[in-house]
Amino acid sequence: MDLQERIKNANKTYFMIQKFFKNKNLAKKLKLRLKNIIIDKTLTYASETWTLTKRDSKQLNIFERQVYRRILGLVHDNEKENWRISTNKEIYASAKKPTIIETIRLNRLR
Repeated sequence: MDLQERIKNANKTYFMIQKFFKNKNLAKKLKLRLKNIIIDKTLTYASETWTLTKRDSKQLNIFERQVYRRILGLVHDNEKENWRISTNKEIYASAKKPTIIETIRLNRLR
């Protein structure tokens, strides 16, 4: 199965459990744990055997950030007093988890 199929399957998984991510009563920490447990496992299944190119890494990072943005939602900018999309640095700071590429590399070392 190629990378595009993996991303497509992970996207399908996200939309299957989307109601949990849109639930306002669930803490963001729990939503991030769900993402890490369910979506990341679907995405990285058998990733130890992949040969990652720069293009593949870019696609994986884009997908990961899209999912994070859907989960974390918009951020209120107090300076401009409006809502905006989180920057990449803000996303990774709030996730407090290695990127998907780093996770794949760590899995290879095991």
